[in-house]
Amino acid sequence: MSEPIEAFFERLSAGPGSLPPRASGSLRIDLGSGTTTERWLVTIGKGTVSVSHRNAKADAVIRTSKDLFEGMVTGRVNAMAGTLRGVVSLEGDPTLLVLFQRALPGPPAPAKRGSTTRGRRS
Repeated sequence: MSEPIEAFFERLSAGPGSLPPRASGSLRIDLGSGTTTERWLVTIGKGTVSVSHRNAKADAVIRTSKDLFEGMVTGRVNAMAGTLRGVVSLEGDPTLLVLFQRALPGPPAPAKRGSTTRGRRS
């Protein structure tokens, strides 16, 4: 398992965070890696979020590669851009898919460059 993916789901299950308190439903994330598929089931309801590895029917399903999803949970890959490029497959309730995207982090902050002072000399 990928450490960033594990950490993301741990944070998600610790509290709804950016998910609206009235949101409810189930979302399964299928992550392909070679010939194996890792599954995560996220169930949202009554202000709580639970996460498991159950392979259960869900209101919505996201399918992508494990590597690409790791990029999504670290903010390096935009989920919607992945969908438009065809490397992320979405099925089911579009509301849950949009809500889930809200839980993903934004892009990482750019690295700070060395401090420069223009026009000044010491």
